[in-house]
Amino acid sequence: MIGRSPLVVDRAIEQAAQEIVGQGATGVQIRSVRDGGVRTASAGLADVVAKSPVHDEGRFRIGSATKPFVATVLLQLVAEHRLRLDDPIEYHLPGLLPDGKTITVRMLLQHTSGLYEYLRSMPLTNDDFAKYRFKHFEPEDLVGLATAKPLDFRPGTAYSYANTNYLVLGMLIERIAGRPWGAEVTERIFAPLRMDHSSVPGDRIRIPGKHARGYQAVQRSLVDVTEMNPSLAGSAGALISTTADLDKFIRALVGGRLLSRPLLAEMTRPLPFTEGYALGLETRTTPCGVTVIGHSGGIPGYGTVAFTSLDGNRRVVASWTHGHDPGNDAARAVIDKVICA
Repeated sequence: MIGRSPLVVDRAIEQAAQEIVGQGATGVQIRSVRDGGVRTASAGLADVVAKSPVHDEGRFRIGSATKPFVATVLLQLVAEHRLRLDDPIEYHLPGLLPDGKTITVRMLLQHTSGLYEYLRSMPLTNDDFAKYRFKHFEPEDLVGLATAKPLDFRPGTAYSYANTNYLVLGMLIERIAGRPWGAEVTERIFAPLRMDHSSVPGDRIRIPGKHARGYQAVQRSLVDVTEMNPSLAGSAGALISTTADLDKFIRALVGGRLLSRPLLAEMTRPLPFTEGYALGLETRTTPCGVTVIGHSGGIPGYGTVAFTSLDGNRRVVASWTHGHDPGNDAARAVIDKVICA
C-alpha cells in the first residue's frame, strides 16, 4: 500500500473529511503525509454565521493531544537524571496526593495511578460548561477535586484515563525544572522544532491567528464556545497548534530528535491492561496492519488526532470543530482511512 498513487490518498482524506462533517462536525481539516508527500483536505465551515470555509492551516485547541508534549518533557528530565520514572510523587511533591508514596511518575504517565478524574466533578457539556468557561483555575485546586474522592483502584493495578494525572505531571515539571510546564514545552519542543504557530495560552481566552469557531450542541442549537479560559485543562489539554506544527512534533518524536531510542521505547510500550496506552502515547494497529502511535484530543468545541506509523512514513493530523459531536469513532475512522489509503 506504500505505492498507492497521490490521487488515491487525496480521495481518502477528502472522503474522511466529508464523513466527519456528515457525522455532525461543523468543520474539519486533515493533513496527511505519505513517504514525504503532503496532502491536505478540508470540509464544512469555519464559522456557521459568516459561512466561511475551513482554512487548511487554521489554529485550534488540541485538547488531550497536549499530553505527549508533557510526557516528552518529563522523559527528557529523566534523561537528565533529574528524576526517575519509578519515583513516588511524594518524593517530589510532598503532601499533594494522599497516596503519593505509592503513586509513581510512571503510573501518572500511563493512567494507572487510580486518581479520580477531576472533570467528573465539573461537567463540560451543555449548560454546565457556562459555569466554568471563563474562570481561572489553579492546578492545585483541580487536583484537590480529585483527591477529595477515593482512588478508583489501588495504584498500578488497573488502567483508567484521568486528566488529573497530567495536571500532577505539569506541577511536577515545574517543581523539577523551576518554571511552568508550558515554558519547558516551549523551550524544549516548540522552539527547536520551529513550531511557530503553537502556543501555551495560559489564561488567554482567544485563539490567535486564523482559526475555525468551536461549537457545542445545546438543545439542538449550536453555541459558540471558541473563547474560554483554558486553565481548566492546563497541562492535561490546554495547548493550541496547527496540523502542520503537530506533524512536526510527531515526526520529530518518532525520528528520535526529542528522546533517546530507549526512552522512546518506554514511551511506546503499553502494559497488557492499559488498552494500548503507554507513557503519554496511544498505540493502536490499523485494519491494514500498520501500528501507529500518537494521541487524540477533545476540549469544548474542538477534536484532534495526531498519529504516525513507527517508521514515520505515514502520518495523519486532523482537527474538527464539534458542532453535533461525531465522537471518538470519527477519530478512529480518520486514522484508519488515511493511514490505510
